[in-house]
Amino acid sequence: MMRWWAAVETIEKIIRDGQKRVDEVEVCYFEGRSISADLKREKIGYATGSQSSGLSIRVIDHGMIGASSTNNPEKWSECLNAAIKSANFATPQPWGGLPAPVVMEGKPLCYDSTLELAASTVSSLLKALIEGASHHPSSVTSGSAGLSESKSILANSNDLWYSRPTTMTSVSLETISGQSTGYEFNNSCSLDYDASAVGEKASFLASHSVNGRDISTGRYDVVLSPVAFAQLLGNVLIPALNGRNVQAGRSRLGNMLGEGMFDPSLCFYDDPVNERGLAGARWDAEGTPAQRVDFVKNGVVGAFAYDLKTAYRYGKKSTGNATRSGPGGAPGIGHHNFMADGKRISVCEERAIYVHDVVGAHTANPMSGDFSVELSNPFMVDGGSFEYPVRKAMLSGNVFDMLKEIGGLGKDDRCLGTSILPSIRLNKQQIIV
Repeated sequence: MMRWWAAVETIEKIIRDGQKRVDEVEVCYFEGRSISADLKREKIGYATGSQSSGLSIRVIDHGMIGASSTNNPEKWSECLNAAIKSANFATPQPWGGLPAPVVMEGKPLCYDSTLELAASTVSSLLKALIEGASHHPSSVTSGSAGLSESKSILANSNDLWYSRPTTMTSVSLETISGQSTGYEFNNSCSLDYDASAVGEKASFLASHSVNGRDISTGRYDVVLSPVAFAQLLGNVLIPALNGRNVQAGRSRLGNMLGEGMFDPSLCFYDDPVNERGLAGARWDAEGTPAQRVDFVKNGVVGAFAYDLKTAYRYGKKSTGNATRSGPGGAPGIGHHNFMADGKRISVCEERAIYVHDVVGAHTANPMSGDFSVELSNPFMVDGGSFEYPVRKAMLSGNVFDMLKEIGGLGKDDRCLGTSILPSIRLNKQQIIV
């Protein structure tokens, strides 16, 4: 891993060299370190640490875009050559230029300066998971805990130079009771959660899913946990809000801008500077200032997500939604903190089937919205309490249709990767057994 001052010098060299050969150059440099350990049953494994660094280079020349990346920044010259060569084979497109710098104030997002990457901290997290799991009759099968910190620089030939630090913590636990399993996790930019509560939830799901009762095929009110809700949104609704899919005719919402498509209480938006989020940013992966984007407001489709490449191609404006799939990945359309809001209720107060997670959401049809998923850890709930576990069942329907009239959203917003979502109560959904 390069020293930070050496990384700065390398980026400056890349931009100076690149400007002599192409119209514009963009460099994303990253470095990070992490420490983690696993559980095998209730035995804590040795903590392992790692360090990594790399850079991604993108060039634009006469509307032709090329990119390359490397995990060895010392080979930046080869990486730059590869990016230029790939641009030479690209199809030219309309291009209005990379962003220039703007003044952005505010403390770093997704960062805890007090977090220390220590083996003792990881060990304490694992012990807390085990202690939490002991509250219910189940056995630990596996688990993990990890801490990481990273720094990144985004720079371009228009004098843009942004840098940011980030931190991340994570825990997860899987348990078993008889033939029933339970899995729970948590992620945060700091240690602001109770790891023992994660272990207790995983153990509860396994132990209380034993001896599930049969139900009949039919229509039931259903409550999706934030995890289950995120699965369906991530595979159907979010792709439909992607400007690239809209312009390519691959979005059911493409011709619905300004139309009321969902429950009048529903709102979906990207809030990049929400301090609770795990993917917050004051600028996107291309240096465009990040902003709140109201995709759906009061049930009406209001906007689609764009990065520079797609926006320039189709005569639109970037919404600041460029993200990278990984530290060395090229920019593409995504979101920062995808959120849902609307009428808030106690979603389990009236009788319904509660679904902790679903299996098979990736098979949903993103164009039509049709899906059929297996329910994971389903329970019959009533009066705010779990009544009994439900034997294996499937939920089938259409994501767009089920959001046209909902029972309400829960009061339990949860951070899940690039989303912050509540549970949701759905009316009369098709359950197949």
